[in-house]
Amino acid sequence: MNPTSRCLLRIGLLAAGVATAATAGPAQASEAVVVARDGVRTTADHRHHVQYRDSFTVHQFGTVVGAGLRNNADAKSVGCTADDACRSVALSFQIVTLSGDHVHLNAVNEGHAVNEHCTGCQTLAGAYQFVLSTAHPAALTQDTKRQLDDIHRRLDALGASRLPATQLKQRADALAAEVKALLSKPGATTAKAARPEVTVHRHLDGWPGH
Repeated sequence: MNPTSRCLLRIGLLAAGVATAATAGPAQASEAVVVARDGVRTTADHRHHVQYRDSFTVHQFGTVVGAGLRNNADAKSVGCTADDACRSVALSFQIVTLSGDHVHLNAVNEGHAVNEHCTGCQTLAGAYQFVLSTAHPAALTQDTKRQLDDIHRRLDALGASRLPATQLKQRADALAAEVKALLSKPGATTAKAARPEVTVHRHLDGWPGH
């Protein structure tokens, strides 16, 4: 069975109920409190032995006074055997841009992998959260968005791979490193300021059966 892959393309929601498109320019509200919630979940069992899903979401906000961010990856393998093992992989990449002085930021990033009576199963949950902050409102450049799209396509392609567990984990980390390097470039956004500040949260759980 070919693994499935899903990209969840969402939008950031302002606390007052105003939506800002994830791929559009930054929000202009100066007193905004923004919320972004992303995640992916997989379950492999004797009926669906191989499950793979990924989320790669970009939220672009302007000047804000506060931000509540959550990114989750949850993978589960249930009831398989060593002779008929399962493989469950959930990878979630969340990218957020914002600006402002003394922003109150509440960022949660969690990966959780569970094997339930699943001898020899391989289960991986990886959550990657990238927060890019600038002094003034700025949008990602077209070139940056194009390169992010390329990284997203390669993340999707992992779903069709039959790489050993350790190599798949390394590939996910390598793609995350590419995202950080890309966002950290001085020309990553339309801001004229120097190199933007990028904070990365990474949480991997699983591999091999446990």
